[in-house]
Amino acid sequence: MSTSKLAGRNCVPCRGGVPPLKGAKLTELHHQLADPSQWKVVDEHHIVRSFKFPDFKSALAFVNSVGEVAEQQGHHPDILLGWGKAEITTWTHAVDGLTESDFILAAKIDQLI
Repeated sequence: MSTSKLAGRNCVPCRGGVPPLKGAKLTELHHQLADPSQWKVVDEHHIVRSFKFPDFKSALAFVNSVGEVAEQQGHHPDILLGWGKAEITTWTHAVDGLTESDFILAAKIDQLI
């Protein structure tokens, strides 16, 4: 997987008051991910990706790594953990939709694999 330019950037705290990404700008950021086909844009509101692992321990280690990145970035996704799988969903709550920070976080998560 190639490295996205987004992964080298940092999430910016959102205080609200800006519109969420829509249309062409959203599509442009989505396509900047290293493998955009892995991240699904849902209703122009959030992005989600599923990850598969050989066992629970590997999935848990990945989820813990995602948590560390989220803390460093101050941008926290929803994480679903199960045996051999993890699902990451992210959006910016302050704007009830997507911002550039969601795609930055997704790119950083992709680097963990």
